[in-house]
Amino acid sequence: MNFLLVAINAKYIHSNPAVYSLQAFADRVYPGVTSVSEFTINHNFDQILSGIFSQHPDAIGISTYIWNIETVRKLLTELPKILPDTEIWLGGPEVSYHYEKLYDEYPCIRGIIVGEGEKTFTRVVGEYVRCQDSKERDFTSIPNLSLRERKEVIEHTLLDLDALPFIYEEGMDAFNNRIVYYESSRGCPFRCSFCLSSIDKTLRFRSLPFVFREIQYFLDAEIPQVKFIDRTFNSDKDRTKAIWNYILEHDNGITNFHFEIAAELIDKEEIDILRKMRPGLVQLEIGIQSTNLDTLQAVNRPATLHKIKQIVKDLNKAHNVHIHLDLIAGLPYEGLRSFRSSFNDVYDMQPNQLQLGFLKVLKGSPIEADCEKFGIRYTDSSPYEVLSTRWLRFEEIQYLKRIEEMVELYYNSNQFTTTLPLLIKAFESPFDLFGAMADYYEEKGYFVQTPARSRRYEILLSFVDEKTTLYIEEIRDALTMDYYLREKPKSKPDFVKNVPDKELFDYANRDPLTGNFRLKEDHP
Repeated sequence: MNFLLVAINAKYIHSNPAVYSLQAFADRVYPGVTSVSEFTINHNFDQILSGIFSQHPDAIGISTYIWNIETVRKLLTELPKILPDTEIWLGGPEVSYHYEKLYDEYPCIRGIIVGEGEKTFTRVVGEYVRCQDSKERDFTSIPNLSLRERKEVIEHTLLDLDALPFIYEEGMDAFNNRIVYYESSRGCPFRCSFCLSSIDKTLRFRSLPFVFREIQYFLDAEIPQVKFIDRTFNSDKDRTKAIWNYILEHDNGITNFHFEIAAELIDKEEIDILRKMRPGLVQLEIGIQSTNLDTLQAVNRPATLHKIKQIVKDLNKAHNVHIHLDLIAGLPYEGLRSFRSSFNDVYDMQPNQLQLGFLKVLKGSPIEADCEKFGIRYTDSSPYEVLSTRWLRFEEIQYLKRIEEMVELYYNSNQFTTTLPLLIKAFESPFDLFGAMADYYEEKGYFVQTPARSRRYEILLSFVDEKTTLYIEEIRDALTMDYYLREKPKSKPDFVKNVPDKELFDYANRDPLTGNFRLKEDHP
């Protein structure tokens, strides 16, 4: 018996902890019955199809998300042609809501796991082990399960998280050169209407002794990065401090831990712990989403913005914690002018990364029911991204997407930390700078063919020359500083060919954090 779990990730560096958790939980009762195959959406479809076929599965379970549902739909069409006797099961957030019509679209679907799946999947596997004859298998009493013959779910159950196996216990070979994800809680204390986590109203935690042991496993294995996938990691203060203290006291000098937090929940004691940490030990992702109070109220995410700003400022003082701030375009009551204000507010917080995202109307999310009220139009196909709202026209969203690209290339790349502060002086606000850069890229056709990394310096110098009144030589010096701090050129680029070699040597030997020249004896 081989029940094959299929994951189709967005990128190779990603992994799918959900299918490994299903496998590990089922293996406790039915060892060796399940297997896992991971692919990416960038694989040739024939590779995915043949990869599944080569496993000769007796049953298939596919994990679905917004990034892979179009590929999954193709599989549901083609797999029955090559594996006509193999039953297919679905699970994941993309099919946990509005799933009933899938049975009519795809006759191969045997059932759908709705919501939390470990215990449900194990019972499904048990029926395959118990009965060779498909007509004798009885899944009707299993909770969290929709069936072709009984589409409604009879019962929704939740697990004690301590009952979950540690999916990395058998080794890390399957996760080499990939991001390692770790879950220490489920549920979220917030009710943001654009997020599916708002539906899971039960906040559950894995006990600290388990968490400490598993963190130590990552530290001993010297994993480069561990991303906690808890929706709001710091929802319990005592627990947060205990875990951060453990990481601080057991730092191996290598591993980085990523947490998604709510800044307004952080207190002084937590900040003091974070300030003691090695640079690179911890990074924090904070969802600001908007600084328009009407917008935040409309999406059930009221926030004390002045407190958030102060928390981020306090965290920045030690220069040791990487901070990633998020904005979402397309939310209610946020037009272009309001979004400009939100962008400038968040930019002024000086994050290491500023993520400009766009509203995705997820199936089952509360905002889905409010789309008519707010005039939100979005794509029918995944990722169900906003096209327009009552406050934001389609062409304005496209303009913001071009700005997003500029932020990625010139801010989030951390290639231009010397130059960008000088450029902002020529514009009314940071948003206006990135807007002007986006217009320049559009004018020159650079969005059609994105320039190579080294070429971006020259383009920025041309932009300054053509679109600003800034002193060009001052900008050239700043660009030269940025270039030689971050690149390893084999020859001089055109924009620095008139700079003497001795000065370039000094640029290359400045400290990237302070900008100060190193002592001669420190030169390589």
